[in-house]
Amino acid sequence: MSISLQTLFTIDGRTALVTGGNDGIGKMIASVFVRCGAKVIIVGRKEEKTLAAAAELARQGPGQCRGIAADLSALEDIRHLAATLADQHPEGIDILINNAGTTWGAPIEDFPEKGWDKVMDLNLKGSFYLTEALIPLLAKAASDENWSRIINISSVGARLLDKDIASPPYAASKAGIEQLTRILAAEHAREKITVNCIAPGWFPTALTATVDWAAEQWRAKTPLKRLGTMEDIGGLAVFLCSPAGAYITGQVIDIDGGRSL
Repeated sequence: MSISLQTLFTIDGRTALVTGGNDGIGKMIASVFVRCGAKVIIVGRKEEKTLAAAAELARQGPGQCRGIAADLSALEDIRHLAATLADQHPEGIDILINNAGTTWGAPIEDFPEKGWDKVMDLNLKGSFYLTEALIPLLAKAASDENWSRIINISSVGARLLDKDIASPPYAASKAGIEQLTRILAAEHAREKITVNCIAPGWFPTALTATVDWAAEQWRAKTPLKRLGTMEDIGGLAVFLCSPAGAYITGQVIDIDGGRSL
């Protein structure tokens, strides 16, 4: 096979599902994927916001984008989404980005059970059950030459002890997704699926806006002295999903400008 930038780093024509793709890091990844020629499906809880984001992303072409509304903290919605995708994509899907997530801020001594459950249900349980529901479609699309890909989105807050960036359940859920990544990578290699995890540092999103006062403190402690960009996170995701990333599985890759050193 001849090697070129076009063949080594391409995701052109691949079908990618990006959860939480109507905002934040998910939308950043979806935008880069569309610009690289992928056929992107974004999933978000709010239908109007998700459809509007999909229309915006579709205009960025040459790829495509459409939106589906679903609450991925609810097993019923996960099953319905998987059934819908099976009907719409009998050929399978190539890429799953488990990005949908939430947090809850409260002092640890007063942390409510509903806050813990909300974070765990979406960040960890939802990612696990959606992945398992979509394994048949990912396996169907996979070939010896081009395996299917799963990327889970964690956070350096899973390991970095900084109370300004991670509440206890958020950090625990992200630590869980990192170990889940390793287990799924070992389990599903037999179906020609790689599973990796990206752990972002500080990217300007609606989630980090809740503690935007800490952004400059983060920047000051980061060797590269800046926050993350769409090109940073999208470029890494493209690499992991392209032929260039074919020999990588079960890994957690920090993308934080060196903050976690």
